[in-house]
Formats: sequence, structure tokens, C-alpha cells
Amino acid sequence: MRRLQIYSILRQHDKLGFRRSPAFEQSMVAKVMMVIGGAFFVLYLIIYGTIFAGIANSEHEPTFVGGLMPFLLIVDFFLRFMVQQTPLMLVKPYMLLPIPRHSVIDVFLLSSVSSVYNMLWLCFFLPYSFLVFAGGSGLLLALSILFCGMVTILINSQFYLMMRTLISRSLFWWLVPAIVYGSYFIPLLINNGDAFGDVADVIVMLNAQAWWPLAVIAVFAGLYYANRVMQHRFVVEEVAREEKKVDKPIRVSDFSFLSRFGQTGEYLKLELKSIFRNKAIRSRVISSLAIIAMFSSLIAYTDIYGESMNIFWCYYCFALYGITALVKIMGPEGNYIDLLLTHRENILTLLFSKYYFHCAILVVPFIIMLPAVIEGKFPILMMLAYMFISSGLLYFILFQLAVYNKQSLPLNQKMTGKGNFENGIQLVIELVGMFLPLALTAILVLILGDTTAYIVLIAIGVLFTLLHPLWLRNIYTRMMKRKYENLEGFHASR
Repeated sequence: MRRLQIYSILRQHDKLGFRRSPAFEQSMVAKVMMVIGGAFFVLYLIIYGTIFAGIANSEHEPTFVGGLMPFLLIVDFFLRFMVQQTPLMLVKPYMLLPIPRHSVIDVFLLSSVSSVYNMLWLCFFLPYSFLVFAGGSGLLLALSILFCGMVTILINSQFYLMMRTLISRSLFWWLVPAIVYGSYFIPLLINNGDAFGDVADVIVMLNAQAWWPLAVIAVFAGLYYANRVMQHRFVVEEVAREEKKVDKPIRVSDFSFLSRFGQTGEYLKLELKSIFRNKAIRSRVISSLAIIAMFSSLIAYTDIYGESMNIFWCYYCFALYGITALVKIMGPEGNYIDLLLTHRENILTLLFSKYYFHCAILVVPFIIMLPAVIEGKFPILMMLAYMFISSGLLYFILFQLAVYNKQSLPLNQKMTGKGNFENGIQLVIELVGMFLPLALTAILVLILGDTTAYIVLIAIGVLFTLLHPLWLRNIYTRMMKRKYENLEGFHASR
């Protein structure tokens, strides 16, 4: 079989696999949200491409976009966590077939290069290149800007694939993208705006050089080859179970102090032991807590964000863990959901324990930012408002997903595991959880003023928190009505 035929067949399998995914089929909302999200993304790219082209023409700097590329690449890197999978997640079913392994890896790497998401960036670079050409720059320079911009996005896609693969093995690899992207902003961190401007000017100048397209192609080729070798090595290692063996078994505490809380305490033990014993769950928890600690520290102890942005990011310090973890609620339990259903109201007790556990997590950002409150950087009422609105209104919204989630998530297998899609209901509820409390805060502050608005938010959050037995039981009742439908989904996705 020729490589072109392999590419065609595997591309067809990939499309069919996506359409047949239990998550994709759960709701028509998924298709609608993807179209709407893509349309907004395209609209924003066109608008910003036009705006930056106008700035470039007014400054007589056609390659002005080069100074913006670090910002664009950071946005692109984090967006890819929602839209792009690594080849390791896709290649496992083909490893035992009589197909050259490198060919299969190549197919999925090329698919990631030619993905629709990458092509959407043309909506930014095409208007920019056309307008700078219309503004007086040469045709070759405009084409060079378009070409180099798109290849740089492809370079970022290869860098993302490498980093996501390595991060799935060790969270310490987060240091690499932090250093790569953060190095551009070092002058700002030391309060040297002139040095930052000089760095941006150097990048703009490099983009105007005739040899720059060749340099960009060379970097892309090098990253592609390194990615190809690494992906092949790691997928063989995971499938063949060649990971290092642990000489001594890992000892996990019995958490006996939770026994006093009866069955709820036993499920709290299950929640904690799942984190300590299961690789995939542990990785998600550690990465979420690390991001919370980082953002909380940046807000509390630096001036990197302004006062208005501090109010915005402070909410996400409290909400981030719940948004990232609860959007997949019941996914890990889907692996053994049959056992949980053997006794009446087991699931209800599990929901209570999950709620208490996630409320306890809110103490982490509160403690980290408390010294900044003491120093008067922002009011204690704002902290309490966001903490209670997270434990009340936000968790009320996110726990609704327990009714609709029916795709099990792998406990240990990280790179080639399943469970990588989000269905439409998950996406809608996640967006509501991210933006509704902020919109409510903005409206209340505008109408009532800061202090009164925060008191009202605290009251709303406390009310939802105190009423959690009622809405958790309502969720449990609705889950039981969909019990067999959800069981079928959990079984199919194991």
C-alpha cells in the first residue's frame, strides 16, 4: 500500500472516529457550538488583522506583525489544548496492523499540519498582508509576511505536540514553554520598557530580511523531524508497556481521619486515593493546582495585571479547578459505575463527597492571596464573594453535567487513552460557568457599587451553598432517570 493510500484511508478513519465518538453524538449542540465558536474566531482574526495592518501602514513598518507573533503564539498554544490531539492519542489502534509505524505517525503529523484550525489563521494573515501591500509595500514582502506567518503557526503546532506529549509524562516539562514564551517578556518583568521595545524592534527587523523565510522553513523541518522521532518512540514504549518499574510499591495513606464522617468519608477517601494512585487523574489535579498557585501569586505579589484585570483574574483563581475538573464529572467513575449502582443512593453520597472536596480546594487560592488582602491590594469582600460564588452558583452549574456525562475517562493511560472529546452540553455549561458570574459581578458593580455588589454576591453564593443538599438530590434524581442511557455510554467508551 502506497503512503498516499495510507494517508487517505487513515484520514477517513479519523473523521469517522470523530463523528462516531459518544461525546460527539450526545448532542446536536456540539455541532452548533463548533460552528459558532469557529465563526467568532474567524471574525476576531479578520478584525485584528485589519487593525494591525492599519498600525503597520501608519508606522511604515510592514513587518510590524513580527513583534506581535509571541503574543499570537501564546494564544495559539493554549487554544490547541481544546482543538488538537497528539498522534499518540490516535495511532494506537494501528500499531498491530501490517503498516509501517513511521508512516502512521507521519499521517497524523501531516493531518495536524493541514488541520482546519491551522488554516483559520489565514483569516488573520491574509487581510494583514493584503492591506500592507495596498499600503505601499512590495508584493514579495507581502507574500513573505503571509508565508512566514503561516509557517510560524505550523512551527507552533509542532512545538505544542512535543510539549503536550512530554507534559503528559512529567509536569516539569511545563518549564519549557514557560521559558520559551516567557523569555520575550523578561524586560517587562524587570520594568524595562525600553529593552522590551528593542527586542520587539529586532524581531520586526528579522522578519524583513530576505533569508527569513528560509530560516522559518529550517526550524519547521527540524521540529517536524524531532517530533516524528519522539512520537514514534513514546507510542511504542506505551503500547509495549516499557515504562520503568517501581521497585517499591507506593504507600498511600488510609485517610483514617475521614472515617468519622461515615459513608461520605469513605467516598472522600475514594476521591483522594484516586488522585494519589491514578496517573491520569493525578496529572490533571497537579497541573490545575499549579496553574491556580501561579495565577494567585502573580495577582497577589506582582503588578503584571492592572487593577481591573486583577478583579477578572481573581475569579478564575477560585473557579479554575472546578471548571477543569468538574466538566468531566463522573468520567473517572464511569470505569466502575456498575459497582456504585449496586446500593441505593451510593451516587448521591458520591456527589456530596465531590462537592465537599471541591469546596475544600477553594481554600488554596484564598490562603495564597490573603497576604495581598492584608496589604490592601484588593478587598477581602471581593475574595469572599468569588469564593462563595464558586462554591455556590458555579458548582451548581457545573454539577449539572453529572446528569449528561456518559463517557468514561482513563485512570492511568494518558497518551493513547480515550476520552479526549467534549460534548456540546459540556462546552455550553463550561462557558456559562466561566462568564456568567463575571457578567453578574459587572452588572451588580455597575448598579450598586463595589461594596454592595460584593455583599450581594456573597449572599447569592452562600444561599446556593447552603441549599446544596436540595440541588444535589435533584441532580441525583435526574441521573437515575437516565441511568441506563448513561451506563450504555460508559460501557461503550471504556
